[in-house]
Amino acid sequence: MPPADPTSADGQDKPHLLYFAIGFPPAAKSCAYRMRETANQFVAHGWRVTVVTIEDESWMIDSGIDPTLSDPVDPRVDVVKLPLSRDDLETDLRKFSRERAVDPEGWARRAREEVQEIFPDPVFGGWRPDLEEAALRIHAENPVTLAMASCVPYVQLAAIRRLYDDHHVPYVVDFRDGWSLDVVEGVEAFLEDSPQGVWEARMLADAVAFWCVNDPIAEHYRKRYPEARSRIHVVRNGYDADSVDLPSTGRDPGSPLVFGYLGTVTFPVPLLAKVIESWKAAREREPLLADATLEVRGHIGVGAHQGANRHMEMLHEAAADGIVVGGPVPKGQVSELYGSWDALLLIIVGGRYTTSGKVYEYMATGLPVVSVHEREHDASDLLDGHPLWTGAYGLDVDRLTESFCRAAHMATSATDEEIKAAKAHGASFQRGAVMAPAVRALTELVLGADTAAKVKAES
Repeated sequence: MPPADPTSADGQDKPHLLYFAIGFPPAAKSCAYRMRETANQFVAHGWRVTVVTIEDESWMIDSGIDPTLSDPVDPRVDVVKLPLSRDDLETDLRKFSRERAVDPEGWARRAREEVQEIFPDPVFGGWRPDLEEAALRIHAENPVTLAMASCVPYVQLAAIRRLYDDHHVPYVVDFRDGWSLDVVEGVEAFLEDSPQGVWEARMLADAVAFWCVNDPIAEHYRKRYPEARSRIHVVRNGYDADSVDLPSTGRDPGSPLVFGYLGTVTFPVPLLAKVIESWKAAREREPLLADATLEVRGHIGVGAHQGANRHMEMLHEAAADGIVVGGPVPKGQVSELYGSWDALLLIIVGGRYTTSGKVYEYMATGLPVVSVHEREHDASDLLDGHPLWTGAYGLDVDRLTESFCRAAHMATSATDEEIKAAKAHGASFQRGAVMAPAVRALTELVLGADTAAKVKAES
């Protein structure tokens, strides 16, 4: 494609990225880190960046907010927050229609059907008109050089497509996990001739680039859309260096061991039951764990059920077994939290198509890692060779019990060399190091190598 004209409406010689990133900070979502780094890297490469997300109040009834997530956002990023929210998460009965109050399940079913007539997304499809209007308005005020959408929600695709159809603005799609692939079950999510399939094929047909978070997902798309193979790229997640800046002092050998889990607890209840059973058995079997604690930090559930669900009940019931619930952790305190732990618990659903962003951070801490996930999992590929990883043995309680015991010995006997090697294993996944080459390549593709070098030098 010919290089784009980067001159903006106000005369500044900068290309303009319009980035649809619903989940951008301060939303307390795992995608916020990737979105933040993406926006910051485009600024670092000389772009003017406009981010479109939703109001903070909308996240308060969803995943919550963490104001510290916004601190590292480059101040040159212009963030536009739209007054959109999920009606299905509303808990104030006074705002319910009579139809919803009388038949909530029927109301929800009809609502899903109605929004999918607007866009094939049963939760967010109704947002399409507002997102498209925002895209057109922003482009009219400051011509857009490149549009980008980071999904989910997939309805954001409609906004960048509208700019392409009406104004020939090129676009890039960051699918992260992918749409036509159920990354948890590892199966096709919908047929190619379905409404979702038609939209996905249309988006890939004209995208200048298409990003996924791991090789198995990228390969799924390369097979499904062979004509787009050269435009499908793996751009992995990573970790933020300030989150793993642990103190260099060693642990007090006389203090009880502390294992930790950091993340949103939304995995199935039966999986949590296996973790608790394994932990309890390990404490009974291994003297090093007799007085150990397992600290669970993060949101317990999302939406209306956050903090009031079976997960929370089970965790509180296991208090006598050394399990402690500590609540969410501001991003600015994550490093301090890791520094107070002796070993980490990694719980992830899915298999080879699934990558948790948390695994990169865990690796870089240099702490022992206990895996609770299937053997065939992208996390296993990443952790392979990590000297303080207990291995992946599926969800068998006996093997998980052994993993807890092994981690206890690792935590108390790891040498400085092993800890250094563990940190080095994850070092290459520092988020900026992962994202910068992808943004540079995309900038050169859209602007041309000479112009890309010029705008970066002038940034």
